[in-house]
Amino acid sequence: MASITERPKKSGATTFQVRWREGGSRTGTVQSENFGDRPSADTFKQLVDLHGQHWPPGWVRGRGFVEEPEVPGDVPLLDYAYAYVDALTGIDDRTRDDYHREVRIHFALIEHRQPSGAMVQATIANLTQEDVTAWVRREERGEPAPAGSTREWLRAPADPKSIRNRHGLLYCVIQSAIDSSTPLRTANCCKATKLPRVDDEIEADMCFLERDEYARVAAEITDPDARDLADWLVGTGMRWGEASALQVRDCNLTGQRPYVDIQRAWKKAKTGSEKAFYLGPPKTRRARRRIYLTADQAAVVRRQVAGMGPESFVFRTPTGRAWRHANFYNRKWLPAVRAAVEKGLPKRPRIHDLRHTHVAWLINGRIPLPAIQLRLGHESIQTTIDRYGHLVDDLADDVLAAVEAAMAGPVGAAPRRLAVVPSAG
Repeated sequence: MASITERPKKSGATTFQVRWREGGSRTGTVQSENFGDRPSADTFKQLVDLHGQHWPPGWVRGRGFVEEPEVPGDVPLLDYAYAYVDALTGIDDRTRDDYHREVRIHFALIEHRQPSGAMVQATIANLTQEDVTAWVRREERGEPAPAGSTREWLRAPADPKSIRNRHGLLYCVIQSAIDSSTPLRTANCCKATKLPRVDDEIEADMCFLERDEYARVAAEITDPDARDLADWLVGTGMRWGEASALQVRDCNLTGQRPYVDIQRAWKKAKTGSEKAFYLGPPKTRRARRRIYLTADQAAVVRRQVAGMGPESFVFRTPTGRAWRHANFYNRKWLPAVRAAVEKGLPKRPRIHDLRHTHVAWLINGRIPLPAIQLRLGHESIQTTIDRYGHLVDDLADDVLAAVEAAMAGPVGAAPRRLAVVPSAG
């Protein structure tokens, strides 16, 4: 630990010298700093001890802590982030509301540590890489509830994917301050952040059903219209917002290959709007796709659309309206799952797990991932691989058999050569 030595001067004044060995080791270089009063020396000694026998960050010998320069036009980080989100184009109200929530709840946790160690409000100009790293750690750890509370967490730990998404938004906010016509920064403090790996997350919420397991849940759905919709979701892999928005005009049941085109999906309107949901474009460009139907699926569609107008919904409630997720989940799906669990089903699938289940069935049927990507409407094949690639491990025997078949040949025969196509040039 650091020590304080009193040093009288000829003038009668006394200085107080704080001494320590760098890093606290016996062989560390002796460091010292002088003060004109004991309280200041005591405070500095505590800072040295707190930083492991090193100079406190931001302290300049003989001068003390150097104040951070003020940046003209600097504003609080939250204010700048809100303005950035408000100015974004090409996003719907639901997405903008989601970004506002991330700023309000999660960016509010970001603080700036001054050279003196004091924590102050983060601004768009004072934010550092260390501040961002500290924020990511807070997101990972969460905030436990105080002893005696009925809750486990005041703020639950965030999963790796959520942290990466929030960090990505923060990166864009900071970058906009760099690219502005009146720049407030010269470098992006998010650039070197070490983020948690997404594959470290336990996929506890992804549930795959075997065919008999799904049948056990479906058998508990007594409403035939609700059963048709559940069968449709697991049989097509469509997202809930796509399937429940399907209209008569999207269906083509003529010819040998009947199909439906996904042209729209339900969107959640801005919070506080009189109309909570509205029909908009699908999730991404590739989400606009065509799904070919089995004979049984085409028969379901024919039965549902008989006598209906072009803009009527294919799947409807008993009152003839489009299904709402909460209504279907609480009144149809959840009771069926509970009944199946009481009878021995070992899983508790969500509605979205029917999409996951559809993929598992396709992979089990040896359907390649690029074909699955097109059927699901994933924007990138990487999304399909990241989410479902581990299921392909079950095809290891098929892969080995294919390699052996390709490499097999008569004993002593020369290995086959690939044909070389001459270049046009």
